[in-house]
Amino acid sequence: MYGVCGCCGALRPRYKRLVDNIFPEDPEDGLVKANMEKLTFYALSAPEKLDRIGAYLSERLSRDVARHRYGYVCIAMEALDQLLMACHCQSINLFVESFLKMVRKLLESDKPSLQILGTNSFVKFANIEEDTPSYHRSYDFFVSRFSEMCHSGYEDPDIRTKIRMAGIKGLQGVVRKTVNDELQANIWDPQHMDKIVPSLLFNLQSGERTESRSPSPLQASEKEKESPVELTERCFRELLGRAAYGNIKNAVTPVLMHLDNHSLWEGKTFAVRCFKIIMYSIQSQHSHLVIQQLLGHLDANSKNSATVRAGIVEVLLEAAAIAASGSVGPTVLEVFNTLLRQLRLSVDYELTGSYDGSTNIGTKIIKAHEERQLQEAVIRTIGSFANTLPTYQRSEVMLFIMGKIPVPGIHLTLPSSDSGPEGTRMIQVMLLKSLVQVTAGFQTTNMLTALPSSFLEPLLSFSLTEDPEVRLLVLQILLSLIDRHENRPKFANMSSISDISVLKLKVDKCSRQDNLFMKKHAQQLYRHIYLGCKEESSGREHYETLFALLGLLSVELANEEVVVDLIRLALALQDLALSTDEALPVYNRCAVHALVAAYLNLICQLTTVPAFCQHIHEVIEVRQKESPYLLPEAVFVDSPKLHSSLDKVEGSVLFLQSKITESLGGSGYNTERLATPYVPQYTDEDRLSKRKSIGETISLQVEVESRNSPEKEERTPAEEITFETLKNAIVDSVGMEEQERERRRQVVEKFQKAPFEEIAAHCGARATQLQSKLNQIFEITIRPPPSPSGTISSGYGQSQSRSVPIYEMKFPDLCVY
Repeated sequence: MYGVCGCCGALRPRYKRLVDNIFPEDPEDGLVKANMEKLTFYALSAPEKLDRIGAYLSERLSRDVARHRYGYVCIAMEALDQLLMACHCQSINLFVESFLKMVRKLLESDKPSLQILGTNSFVKFANIEEDTPSYHRSYDFFVSRFSEMCHSGYEDPDIRTKIRMAGIKGLQGVVRKTVNDELQANIWDPQHMDKIVPSLLFNLQSGERTESRSPSPLQASEKEKESPVELTERCFRELLGRAAYGNIKNAVTPVLMHLDNHSLWEGKTFAVRCFKIIMYSIQSQHSHLVIQQLLGHLDANSKNSATVRAGIVEVLLEAAAIAASGSVGPTVLEVFNTLLRQLRLSVDYELTGSYDGSTNIGTKIIKAHEERQLQEAVIRTIGSFANTLPTYQRSEVMLFIMGKIPVPGIHLTLPSSDSGPEGTRMIQVMLLKSLVQVTAGFQTTNMLTALPSSFLEPLLSFSLTEDPEVRLLVLQILLSLIDRHENRPKFANMSSISDISVLKLKVDKCSRQDNLFMKKHAQQLYRHIYLGCKEESSGREHYETLFALLGLLSVELANEEVVVDLIRLALALQDLALSTDEALPVYNRCAVHALVAAYLNLICQLTTVPAFCQHIHEVIEVRQKESPYLLPEAVFVDSPKLHSSLDKVEGSVLFLQSKITESLGGSGYNTERLATPYVPQYTDEDRLSKRKSIGETISLQVEVESRNSPEKEERTPAEEITFETLKNAIVDSVGMEEQERERRRQVVEKFQKAPFEEIAAHCGARATQLQSKLNQIFEITIRPPPSPSGTISSGYGQSQSRSVPIYEMKFPDLCVY
């Protein structure tokens, strides 16, 4: 009886009859549309039957796949697609389970056409927004299978391309389906990202393009849509665009791993392209997370080859440029700390020749030129990061880098390395080059706050070192800091032109903050310019840069007092070039004369005092006829025309202080100050910066000790301060300075020239005196405590104080509780 009912079509459930009716006798005829409409109407009318319809369709499809009846398979999938699109109701969840089971069956097939068919159906399903979430649905299989299809190695290239594109579309569908559903398994977990991201990068890498598209690519043409590279890039951008704050790391980590595993840092182009896509696709406020990951990866690769590290640094450079609109993040100084650490490591590697400081067999060979390329890349990246920062943060970075520069004999902020003095010098040069990049284009309205003493003083101390490269870098940094109106290029060529209006200098009125800055730092700047001209190792670039510094001071920061001081400085430089005591080479003396001529020619035209201009121009004309080797046009050229002897430089070829004072005094300038020759004040900092001999350092220490010794500190009664005392103090200040300078010179000379026995006796006497003072202090402060039991008599009849322990003391009854 049951067998008869099973064979009778009229007794079968209605949903099965409706499903059977959509299949034609000949599969080539396609889906029977009229019957499909009946099935759809039935499913909408009785949604509780949807799961049964799905299960039955799935059963038929599995049977057809097994029997290789692929025409009916296509019809079944088409029917499923139509039912999915039509039935958006609460009962669709169970139907989806049957649908996904059928898609999985197709994806497991070895036939490419079925894989593509299943993928297309899954993509249609992914675009459906379901009304109710699913608690138990899993997409792990689909992530794995679609990733596998992305790496397809099918023999036929056309079919291989189609399979790979199907895999990319499938991954895109999985992301769309799961990324916004909180109840789904998290697609951002590493187990999924480690499959999805490398699959996309594999297809992105296979493309011929080397440049990334704009951040918001326009709609691609049909031809472009057929390219796996274009499709991959769209999918990758969509994935990154959906990443929230907490998911950025999981999305970027597989990218770093892929570039590591396939040695793609060296080529740079693909790595840069990947991170351009990442930086343009993620939300701008998350940019600093990517940069922090790159910095961490750079640290992790500290002992990798220079080409790998250089590739990571180049990517950082590009990423910083893109992140300029946002922020580098809260850990700004950590960014620079990492880059500076890499710079120091690279210097150590270059000088030691290995990554671990040893020369064992098997250690990697260091290529010096690759390390140099890395160092240049790091310095460029430091500049790129600095350009993204506001002024106040850039000032902090400048202070931070300055604190990292090692100063031999004073402090070593960076840990000591095996590379020795040469390593220290190279680190100094590299960090100063970094400061050149950071200060490029630095503009501030208030230089006093932007450039505090804690930055300027150590910077200026480096301008006194014997290394000419270090001095030149310091001067370049000063030029960048002072130049706020882009006047620096106009001082590039030193000349004594009769009309400076052709330079088109931008001169702005000196602000109150600028006046305060110069009042605080002017004497330091003058002293370092003077001492820089005095250096025997200074070359053409040094003098040209010093001229530019003088010119910028005159244009950017000069008030009437500063102009007077700069003219005094120029005349002091002329005296320096004339002096035979300094033993400067002929070229340096000619260069200083030429520098003074070019600068006085500039300053006289800026002051617009006719008599001053006339005197300067007269001297320059005489020099052009009689001594061209004293002018910049003859000195600062590739083949300078020098004179064998400068003993007869006198008379009309010199700028006269008396005439300049007379001409400027008539225009209201301070004649007393002009008539006072400029003398640079030598400080402890100057002698320490040179560090030419141990004797100088010792003499400085003894001098400081003698100044602070107790015997000098005699208490003086408070004297009454009147107008007369203040006046006398001002008048006598010059004489006091001379006396103090002479006393210092005598101390230095004594410790340099006196015999060792005399110095030892002097120091021994001071030590004895110090010990006696200490004994006096100890006698006053360290005494035995008073004893309630009185004194005891010693064996010699003398009374001696004895300290009684607290538990043996006898207290009055009233004191005991």
